[in-house]
Amino acid sequence: IVTNFHVVYGANSVTVTLADRTEHKATLIGADPDHDVVVLQIRVPEEALSPITVGSSHDLHVGQKVLAIGNPFGLDHTLTTGVVSALGRTIKSLSDRTIEGVIQTDAAINPGNSGGPLLDSAGRLIGVNTQIVSPSGAFAGIGFAVPVDTINRIVPELIKYGKLIRPGLGISLVPDAMAKRWGIKGLIIGKVSRGSGAERAGLKGARETLTGRVELGDIITAVDGKPVGTQDELMDVMEHHKVNDQVMVEILRGTHQERVSVTLQAVN
Repeated sequence: IVTNFHVVYGANSVTVTLADRTEHKATLIGADPDHDVVVLQIRVPEEALSPITVGSSHDLHVGQKVLAIGNPFGLDHTLTTGVVSALGRTIKSLSDRTIEGVIQTDAAINPGNSGGPLLDSAGRLIGVNTQIVSPSGAFAGIGFAVPVDTINRIVPELIKYGKLIRPGLGISLVPDAMAKRWGIKGLIIGKVSRGSGAERAGLKGARETLTGRVELGDIITAVDGKPVGTQDELMDVMEHHKVNDQVMVEILRGTHQERVSVTLQAVN
């Protein structure tokens, strides 16, 4: 069972109620707070469940009819309709990470709809309803859903590993605020992990000289041709890669611009 992370966050226990009104205690299988996704498991006979038909979100278009199902204000099995208002939106998750490619809809989504399905006119899952924009907390014509293509990418890893396995360069970075304070445009490498793809590629972190001065590490300015000025922007680039992919990293070393190929590794 897939739903929003924020729906179960902080709960001591989770109960799932099926269409026949039977209640079942759920077990947490995996969670990804950065995309507001969680996977739950209940133990029931297979014939008691009717899995939803999964569609796709990459071929959606603005104006397309959609349906939202949820439990707004405790009113279960509520169906509302609307259209895709916009595509490619970005929203912030509970962990303050940016979720990209979000579907915006005007189908009525209220508190209690979170974690419910957004469907196309054929009843296929195209997203998971997750947020609304409203000063009052009630529906104001702007709702957001995490696209099903993102869900399809994340859920298998949550089931297998309990978390999302993220690719990375194998470095730690100086905080963005410090780089900004120093007037540096880019990401300053603080430390390079031993045995990492970054180390093998020759990237350098900050170091202390014999005189006690600290020399800045390499400054990353772009990855695969995409400028990166914040750690969030780097993570957004990593979203489109997997472990063992190779990326081209553009760095500033002193006054010299260089390009190096780095093999991505699994990172926390």
